[in-house]
Amino acid sequence: MKIKSKFWIEVGGSPVFGRGKRCLLEAIDKCGSINQAAKEIKMSYRKAWGHLNAMEGRLGIKLIERKAGGKDGGGAALTENARNFLKKYRQLERGLQHTVDERFKKIFEGKKL
Repeated sequence: MKIKSKFWIEVGGSPVFGRGKRCLLEAIDKCGSINQAAKEIKMSYRKAWGHLNAMEGRLGIKLIERKAGGKDGGGAALTENARNFLKKYRQLERGLQHTVDERFKKIFEGKKL
């Protein structure tokens, strides 16, 4: 047996950040483009854009520096605030997952159901 769990952050009762949005920011960082990031994680551009706007609004911080397209193409990069937020979220995620895993082992491992 194995335990699976999901964690997310809410602001005012609305979800603002979790694994999927972490993956979106990581893909933007890797690709340098919201459009390419959305394709990489199999999300529509419109949905990615909506997630970014909602995250920035609910968190009250700018996460992405956007460069409009044109002759030289557009692009996107994570702000320093986004990098700091991601770092903290990853720490939280690892810590929570470790706690859940340990608790699961303590309760279920080697015991009859």
